[in-house]
Amino acid sequence: MERVPVRATRVLVTAATLLGLTAVTACGSSSDDSGSGPETGSGSDNAAAEDSGQFPITIEHALGTTVVESAPERVATVNWANDEVPLALGVVPVGMAKANFGDDDGDGILPWTKERLDELEADAPVLFDETDGIDFEAVADTSPDVILAAYSGLTADDYETLSEIAPVVAYPETAWGTSWRDTITLNSTAMGMAEEGEQLIADLELQIEETVADYPELEGKSAMFMTHVDPGDVSEIGFYTSHDTRSQFFEDLGLTVPGSIAELSAGTDQFALRQSAERIDVFDDVDIITGYGDEEGELLQTLIDDPLVSKIPAIGRGSAYLLPGSTPLATAANPTPLSLSWVLEDYVKALAEAAGKVE
Repeated sequence: MERVPVRATRVLVTAATLLGLTAVTACGSSSDDSGSGPETGSGSDNAAAEDSGQFPITIEHALGTTVVESAPERVATVNWANDEVPLALGVVPVGMAKANFGDDDGDGILPWTKERLDELEADAPVLFDETDGIDFEAVADTSPDVILAAYSGLTADDYETLSEIAPVVAYPETAWGTSWRDTITLNSTAMGMAEEGEQLIADLELQIEETVADYPELEGKSAMFMTHVDPGDVSEIGFYTSHDTRSQFFEDLGLTVPGSIAELSAGTDQFALRQSAERIDVFDDVDIITGYGDEEGELLQTLIDDPLVSKIPAIGRGSAYLLPGSTPLATAANPTPLSLSWVLEDYVKALAEAAGKVE
């Protein structure tokens, strides 16, 4: 399988060199009794990045320009999955967003994140509850040197408020549209670990290629990712556009974006749209459908039984696979640096079974 080219990000690094960068070791953290935030690890952890002469680093993104003056010793992350970049590179954030989907044991930490923390022998960072938006006070209490949010939905106001706390790395172009590669590139660059970020991308790409090679039936099939569907109302079908990472990930797996999805995506920067079931024939060019279902499979049966939705060829012939509810498997279909390895084999195998039903 040919490697998918990495989409260019608008990253400008003002540095003498990125060569000779030594990996940053994990900064252990533990909450104090007052709950005001974790204790920082030793500042010597980032000494190699300081000595490399690469700072200050300037990063351009959709919400402005961010300058990181010196190697950050305290890294905080907000919104989904940004914590996975420093963790994958051996750095434990002082604070990160609490998981609100796919958390299998209610501790606010996704299973692959917990596994990585255990590998690093680190306590859990402070968890920011973002149920009602970013908890700016909690973020400020962790006293970060940089705030990573390359994959996020930050508003201009969010960015401005966070920037009063520390330099903030926002998304490069579209809210919630940053690919897993660009998330790694932007966040690792802000940490002074661009070289390690490039290696992480290469390692994950190799793992994807080796896994997909076992499932040739995927090659060239078109795929669509449905949003959450209300089983009591299937008069509309939601789907993720080509701007969303779930759809973009199909191309990594040898799949293609259907012409219908590409056309509907062309006129918007939204990551999700809805289509009336009365015009469901627009999806006649879709070979495989996946999306969020339930653990009992009742939603898929509802779609099969519906007189309009069942006319979608992928539904009618059975080349549809709905992810089980809000389980970690369903969560990880949105590829992130740590979840990608955790879910890859199961996800690819399920899609291949659906692809096998396409004539």
